Amino acid sequence: MKVGLSTYSLQQALNRGDMTVLDAIRFIAEQGGEHVEIVPMGYSLVDQPDLIGQIRDTAAEVGIDISNYAIGANFVALESEEALEQEIRNVMNHVDIAAALGVTRMRHDVAFRPAHEGTVAQFETDLPIIVQACRRIADYAAERGITTSLENHGYYVQSSERVRRVLHETARDNFKTTLDVGNFLCVDEDPISAVKNNIPYASMVHAKDFYLRPESRNPGEGWFQTAHGNYLRGAIVGHGDIDMYGVFRVLKQSGYDGYISVEFEGMEDCRTASRIAMDNVRRLWEEA
Repeated sequence: MKVGLSTYSLQQALNRGDMTVLDAIRFIAEQGGEHVEIVPMGYSLVDQPDLIGQIRDTAAEVGIDISNYAIGANFVALESEEALEQEIRNVMNHVDIAAALGVTRMRHDVAFRPAHEGTVAQFETDLPIIVQACRRIADYAAERGITTSLENHGYYVQSSERVRRVLHETARDNFKTTLDVGNFLCVDEDPISAVKNNIPYASMVHAKDFYLRPESRNPGEGWFQTAHGNYLRGAIVGHGDIDMYGVFRVLKQSGYDGYISVEFEGMEDCRTASRIAMDNVRRLWEEA
């Protein structure tokens, strides 16, 4: 098991210009992190191709792995077949970037719809489109030694069952899930049960925590609502309301021994929060 950090966890500093992605890689190594997950927000490896080699070289210089490359994508609610084809081609272009980074894992999103459109009937209608896109991308990635994955986020394809449906229908050995242990709360699913459902299909794991309040108690600024109206706020891993001991017991008992990438999206200082979260993940793993 290797503990590291998603660059998304340092988004506060990246957005302010206090830190570059190369600074983020050095910071992770300084905190004892063993890998970095590259999430190109605030910078673009398409528009800034020189960054690809710089990221690869900086990670090698400080002695950490590049575990995963994570991008957005949406294969539904597009205006035409041509737009869908362009979206698939865009993701394939990112597969080439992942290969240039030297990674063997890449996460891409698959579908977003507004909450009122995210019905079971709509999901069943969209599923064949999602599956065909994921198959084509996975086949393209397989030629480059890369495993692609979808993450449980975005509400529409976030529950453990919908994630499994997409995986089973796509039916590619190199198409798995980036399993975010906290994100199941966004669709009001118990994290421990959901992790049990999806850990057999995980290419890697995101460690994320949330504070949770019921629908009847609006905490005010800084919180967002779940699919059924409860309130969440990002927390340092181990500080929130998720039973992280229970989650880590499931991970350990499953035999999972891959990358665990901390994701922090709370209100605390991102550097301090990321350091504490990585320390807590190591401790939770040992105590599980």
